[in-house]
Amino acid sequence: MASLQWLKESCNPSLLFASIFLLILLQFLLKGKSSKRNPNLPPGPPKLPIIGNLHQLGSMPHLSLCRLAEKFGPIMCLQLGEVPTVVVSSARMAKEVMKTHDLALSSRPQIFSAKHLFYDCTDVVFSPYGAYWRHIRKICILELLSAKRVQSFRFVREEEVSRLIHRIGEYSYPSTVNLSKVLGLYANDVLCRVAFGRDFSQGGDYDRHGFQKMLEDYQELLGGFSTGDFFPSMEFIHNLTGMKSRLQHTFRRFDQFFDEIINEHLNPKRQKEERCKDLVDVLLDVQKNGSSEIPLTMDNVKAIILDMFAAGTDTTFITLDWGMTELIMNPKVLERAQAEVRKVVGERRVVLESDLPQLDYMKAVIKEIFRLHPPAPVLVPRESTEAIRINGFDIPDKTRVFVNAWAIGRDPESWENPESFEPERFLDSPIDFKGQDFELIPFGAGRRSCPAITFGTATVELALAQLLHSFDWELPPGTEAKDLDMTETFGITMHRIADLTVVAKPYFP
Repeated sequence: MASLQWLKESCNPSLLFASIFLLILLQFLLKGKSSKRNPNLPPGPPKLPIIGNLHQLGSMPHLSLCRLAEKFGPIMCLQLGEVPTVVVSSARMAKEVMKTHDLALSSRPQIFSAKHLFYDCTDVVFSPYGAYWRHIRKICILELLSAKRVQSFRFVREEEVSRLIHRIGEYSYPSTVNLSKVLGLYANDVLCRVAFGRDFSQGGDYDRHGFQKMLEDYQELLGGFSTGDFFPSMEFIHNLTGMKSRLQHTFRRFDQFFDEIINEHLNPKRQKEERCKDLVDVLLDVQKNGSSEIPLTMDNVKAIILDMFAAGTDTTFITLDWGMTELIMNPKVLERAQAEVRKVVGERRVVLESDLPQLDYMKAVIKEIFRLHPPAPVLVPRESTEAIRINGFDIPDKTRVFVNAWAIGRDPESWENPESFEPERFLDSPIDFKGQDFELIPFGAGRRSCPAITFGTATVELALAQLLHSFDWELPPGTEAKDLDMTETFGITMHRIADLTVVAKPYFP
């Protein structure tokens, strides 16, 4: 214990990580267990003792895994610390994972960060496959995110899109607009009104709660490639790296916020939105009147709320931010998308949800955004619950399985000119992102697909159509498309590292 305390207090990073390595080596030697090498494992790169292939992930694992797949194939085997891992990088292999062997691969590994943030993994995303997960997913599909429920929040989307356009209009042309910031507020406001019954952008609440920092910490901490997660027998690593203290701090901030929200909802004097119940209302009703076989605790409710809050806000923001970036970089695509919206909507200033089914080219634009910039570049990992065979290779029990959605979207086997932004490729194509076409899986597929596809799509489509209709877009004077920083920040979701600053010229006088 004294040596561990010395390590914690050490201010020399080299000594710290050398000590961690020696401790891992000692653990490895003491363990003395020899694992049987399966001769039918998928191919993969040579591995180092103890750390296996961890050194090959780098800071952008989706890129590193894509490059490795180019050499070793669309299904490959890695040893990440103590964790046997399989990575799939093609539509055909993804179909094997998420359809053919969906049941055997429907569980989740117990990721350290998820256990701390999601109340011991009792949310929908990270909960292990079993009766509890089936119960809460059913609640999400039937109670929280049904087509009827999503439609009931149409007025929220329309009001928040109107507020989005008003915010942009406040920057008098030709002033520049930080579009990323405004889009972040829109995504957060829609989600907060739908889930919590009120927004937090007015009166400084957005900044007071520190939503932006909370979401940034969330997506970074849950990236799924923390070194400690690949040495589950040595959780002390999270103490040495500072990961545990960061998780505890972020968890406390979310937990206090959710306590505030739930107490507001339980207050009998609370003023409710008359037009429909928000999602916390629905969850509290389910908890109060729900199944006695699998009752929901208040922590379970908060875990599900965190799923909705963080994932719902992030996915909408990322899609719109990348989408507007690509459109401004591709002016011919932008011009065609605007012409379609303006032809359908006409002189009416407001885009209605009833206009959206007629916007075929804009829907193709959104598919192309999802292809090149899936919100989660490497889908949340799965874990095998039994030994299976894929493509003639053996996948043992307790193997972690990653699906590289980013690589699949750029696979030349599936796509012509895969690096180019060409929405036209979808105009005569039946491929969609709803989980049936494995070339395009931004929301996953199978049992573990995201249950919020309908909600997310509606929130993105209406906002994008109105942005195209209300403004003509250009880069600031002296800035060209080649000057934009397209660097990605890797986490459980994938943001652009730089904000998008643009000039918005009102279309209507």
